[in-house]
Amino acid sequence: MEFFRIRKDIPFMRHALVFNVISLITFVLAVFFLATNGLNLSVEFTGGALIQVRYEEAADLEKVRGALEKASYTDFTVQNFGSSRDVLIRIPIRGTEGGGTDVSPQKDLVMEALAAGAPGASFSRGEIVGPAVGKELAEKGGTALLVVVAGIMIYLAFRFEWRYALSTILANLHDIVIILGFFAFFRWEFSLSVLAAVLAVLGYSVNESVVVFDRVRETFRKARNMTTPQVLDHAITSTISRTVITHGSTQVMVLSMFIFGGEALHNFSLALTIGICFGIYSSVLVASPVAMWLGISREQFIKPAKAKDPNVNDDGACV
Repeated sequence: MEFFRIRKDIPFMRHALVFNVISLITFVLAVFFLATNGLNLSVEFTGGALIQVRYEEAADLEKVRGALEKASYTDFTVQNFGSSRDVLIRIPIRGTEGGGTDVSPQKDLVMEALAAGAPGASFSRGEIVGPAVGKELAEKGGTALLVVVAGIMIYLAFRFEWRYALSTILANLHDIVIILGFFAFFRWEFSLSVLAAVLAVLGYSVNESVVVFDRVRETFRKARNMTTPQVLDHAITSTISRTVITHGSTQVMVLSMFIFGGEALHNFSLALTIGICFGIYSSVLVASPVAMWLGISREQFIKPAKAKDPNVNDDGACV
């Protein structure tokens, strides 16, 4: 299926150096903000209290957030849990008496704030998430990211060749670091849902690279008179329509979550939006130039012809 077809190949590789300089500058800036600002980790990583409350009717989440803000709470999250009447609140632990495992002091403070600004709530349950649990979540999240990267590299090395695997991973890590850089620069909260979005972007971006490299392999085998830059230009140009359809439809869904999903899906959809935009750029304009500079060629896809045995004639009989 194609929305359009471009007849003349666009010379992307002619400007490969410019694209990669832009990528390098963006990458360095992201690393700089990560190093200087750090990530604004949510209570899921730093530790805090989880309070679940229930309303008789559908809860007004904006009122709940307003009540907590009036009570001078910061870095909290409010979302529906299971139904529109159940609300899950994550807050940092407040007061020295809340340093243990007893959630009662935190529950009393939250219920007092809700009674003043969003009345009608009844307490359902509460628990304390300690810093040790948050540290474990962060470590397991980092491990998951490394396992995904390793699995992708092994898959691409078997499907194509090590040069393609290396260029794809470099491009995808470029996406991940830039997403983290945005969250560090703007001090957006980094939660488990954002980590899930980062892992989703990693797999999503790989899919785009695989499509382009599949077309590269196909073109190498069919067009023997084309140079490597010409093959890459043809592969990228011939998949642009597919890229527009795939990423456009995905972005429509993500934007609907961003606009209508509320606070619970805001940062998740924001991370996906950044990842999709930079994923298109890196899969096409970072992975392909890096693969070209690593020395991909037609010979890597075409098996050399076996030398003919002089003792065997054309019919396969010994002479």
